[in-house]
Amino acid sequence: MFNSLSDRLTATFKNLRGKGRLSEADVDATIREIRRALLDADVALPVVRAFTGRIRERALSEEVSGALNPGQQVVKIVNDELVGILGGQTRRLNFAKRPPTVIMLAGLQGAGKTTLAGKLAYWLKSEGHRPMLVAADLQRPNAVNQLQIVGERAGAVVYAPEPGNGVGDPIQVATDSIEVAKSKLHDVVIVDTAGRLGIDEELMQQAADIRSAVNPDEVLFVIDAMIGQDAVKTAEAFLDGVDFTGVVLSKLDGDSRGGAALSVAEVTGKPIMFASTGESMKDFEQFHPDRMADRILDMGDIMTLIEQAEKNFDEKETEKLKKKVEAGEDFDLNDFLTQMAGLKKMGSMKKMLGMMPGMSQYKEQLANFDEREVDRVEAIVRSMTPQERTNPKILNGSRRARIAKGAGTTVTAVNQLMERFTQAQKMMRSMTRGGGMPGMPGGGGMPQMPGMGGMPGAGGGKKKKPAGKKKGRKGGQSGNPAKRAQEAQALADKKAGKTQDPVGSAFGGVDLGKDEEFDPANLPKGFGGIFPGGKK
Repeated sequence: MFNSLSDRLTATFKNLRGKGRLSEADVDATIREIRRALLDADVALPVVRAFTGRIRERALSEEVSGALNPGQQVVKIVNDELVGILGGQTRRLNFAKRPPTVIMLAGLQGAGKTTLAGKLAYWLKSEGHRPMLVAADLQRPNAVNQLQIVGERAGAVVYAPEPGNGVGDPIQVATDSIEVAKSKLHDVVIVDTAGRLGIDEELMQQAADIRSAVNPDEVLFVIDAMIGQDAVKTAEAFLDGVDFTGVVLSKLDGDSRGGAALSVAEVTGKPIMFASTGESMKDFEQFHPDRMADRILDMGDIMTLIEQAEKNFDEKETEKLKKKVEAGEDFDLNDFLTQMAGLKKMGSMKKMLGMMPGMSQYKEQLANFDEREVDRVEAIVRSMTPQERTNPKILNGSRRARIAKGAGTTVTAVNQLMERFTQAQKMMRSMTRGGGMPGMPGGGGMPQMPGMGGMPGAGGGKKKKPAGKKKGRKGGQSGNPAKRAQEAQALADKKAGKTQDPVGSAFGGVDLGKDEEFDPANLPKGFGGIFPGGKK
């Protein structure tokens, strides 16, 4: 959604690089470009004025004039202010001391409340709760039926005593749902209320009456992230009429300019709590202002990648692979299938790659990336015998022809995969020597796949040999080569005044810390790395 804004801001900051001192004219030019970028992104004018005013004041202060790198300090200031207008700190749900916790959804018709109710239920289930959906939208045609379908997809119980389509009392349904939830031991109740095509008194009164009847712990205002400056007027009307406690952005994966996300929290003073980022039930996430600001400024979102990996990768399998590689054994195709399964659970490869720092310059490659290549690669590996997966060196021409036929592909595709797999094995060995381990949970690194070295920010780039590393055992060094390398790296990091970055070590030795700017230009170009057929 923020592609255009991100491009404009990134281009603006390039003009500040290398300047040892910023004049007032430099600052004014930068502020002018930031203002234009925000207005083009459909951010509300009052928000733009306040935002750029704060940036200008800080950019002209001693905070920047005394900095060793004024350009980077301005970027930091913009990042801080973006975090501020997005809500500041991450706001989490307030759960009732005595269940059930009641969450009421409000918003305009078409904002995606019903679908979002299912996604919220699915997310709560993954967090260990037992949610129940309540069909209190009894006016929109087939709204009750839609919630039942959504609830089935989410694996959540739906309380729908009335048929809807204009029949039934939504206030009574919402009230009765609390007792039903208590009797059936549901600890969270999600009330889906009616919406309208526009703001009207009847809508607000009904929503206010439901709120009074059920006394919810949270009232979430669901807003379409694609509506731009209209979001401000709508949000203010709902704040006056319903007094919501938090905001949920739907359709954040759309191609609009994203003005709603950058306006609603600043105008209403209410935090953005969740975001819907796709069609799947899994495409729903807690909203972190600092991470979203990093995404907008093309700094990536490594923390979200790590959290997704921790949720989706089998900890036992990851530990098993870690010990295997530490023992000097090679990463084989059985390990690859295990890693592949975890990556598929994490969702879209495009989204994951989009969370890498500096990816804005690779938009065309990302857009052309075919998600079906994941299945094609898996088909090739599953067409191999157990012996071939364990020992890929035995794959001669006839075996590769058989594998290609079984997978419905070409021998060329099999050859390309094996070439990338060989590269992955070499990378695993180098990661072990450098202290980075495959598999994020407990291992410090993103699970690697054959050929990830061909992707920007994913390994295979220029690596610095650990300082002080020498062959053989000398001067009290450990006799274990892996441990000796770790000691040498720790010593080098200590001298450089920084701590080892486990995420950076997993991405081919690229330091993603604040002390060294990430530059994808230092890495191999193109997206031919992960799968055969990747665009180069």
